[in-house]
Amino acid sequence: MDVWINGEFVRDEDARVSVFDAGFQHGIGLFETMAARNGRVFRAGQHMGRLLESAQTLMLSDRLHADPLIEAVHHTIEHNKQPNARVRLTLSGGDLNALRSTGEGPTDPTIVIVVQPPTEYPEAFFSQGIAALLAPGRLNPWQQTAGHKTLNYWNRIAALQAAASVGAGEALWLTPDAMVASGSVSNLFYVSDGELITPPARGEQLKGELVPPVLPGITRSAVIELAQRAGISVREGMPNLEELMDADEVFLTNSSWHILPVTGLGLNVHSEDPQHEAELRHHPIGEGSVGSMTADLRAALLELIEQETCEISTP
Repeated sequence: MDVWINGEFVRDEDARVSVFDAGFQHGIGLFETMAARNGRVFRAGQHMGRLLESAQTLMLSDRLHADPLIEAVHHTIEHNKQPNARVRLTLSGGDLNALRSTGEGPTDPTIVIVVQPPTEYPEAFFSQGIAALLAPGRLNPWQQTAGHKTLNYWNRIAALQAAASVGAGEALWLTPDAMVASGSVSNLFYVSDGELITPPARGEQLKGELVPPVLPGITRSAVIELAQRAGISVREGMPNLEELMDADEVFLTNSSWHILPVTGLGLNVHSEDPQHEAELRHHPIGEGSVGSMTADLRAALLELIEQETCEISTP
C-alpha cells in the first residue's frame, strides 16, 4: 500500500511526517473518514466542503480547494487498486520547525491520504443490533472546536474502549445539561411514534443559540434525505436519557458502518452502599430487535451509495 503525503506516494512502511508537525506536537488538525465504492468516494464533495469549512473557521488554512483534494483522493484509490475502501484524509497544522526557521506564517499544512480495505463488521451488528453505553464525560458546547472533526479524539477513543470492554459497540455522549448528543464516532437518530428525530448539528442552531457539539455528518444528511423522500416525518431534537430509553428504535450513522442499529443501552446503576461498585444493567430499546424503519433506511442507504458511486465512475 502506498500513502499520499503532500503530493507524493510513499510506501506505507516509509510514510513519515515531521516530529515538529503541529498535529504531532499539539494535536492541531482535522480529518475526514470516507467510504469508497466502485472506485469513488460517496459524496466526496460534501466531505471536502466540511473539511475546508472547518479549516477556515478554526484558522488552520484558507488556501485549500476541494477539487484538487478530491482528485488526490481518487488518484490514491486508483493507485492502490482498492475500489472498495476506507479512506482517511488527514490535514494537520504543518511543520512548525519550518515556521520557526523562516519567521513567517502561516506554514503549509501537512496532507496525508490513506486507503485501506473497508472495516469488516460482524453481520450480527446489523441483523441484531448493538448495545450502547454512556460515555464517562460530557461534550463541551463552549469549546471552539465543538462539532468539528479534529484530531483530538483521545476522550472519544477511551470511551469506545471502555464500551468495548463490557461488550458494547458505541459510547453515547451527553451535553452538560444531560441531553444525548451523539456517539463517540457517530451521529444519533431515534424513532418515536413514527417520527425520525436527530440531534441538531453544528450550523443548524437558530440565531443566538449555543452551537451544538454535534458533527454535521455526511451519512447523517443522506439518511435525512432518504427519510424525507420516503415520506417519513423528520425533525431535529436532542433527547434526554429517558426519551432515548422510551424510543421505538435507535440507530447510529457514520461513513464506515453506514447505519448501525442500537437495540439496547448499558446503564450504570449505583448501589446505595458506597462500598459496592456500580452495576451495569441492560435496557432494551423498543422490542429489543432491529426496527423496521432502521432496516428500511439501511437498505435504502446502501442502494444510494451503490447508485451514486456507479454513476460517478461511469464515463
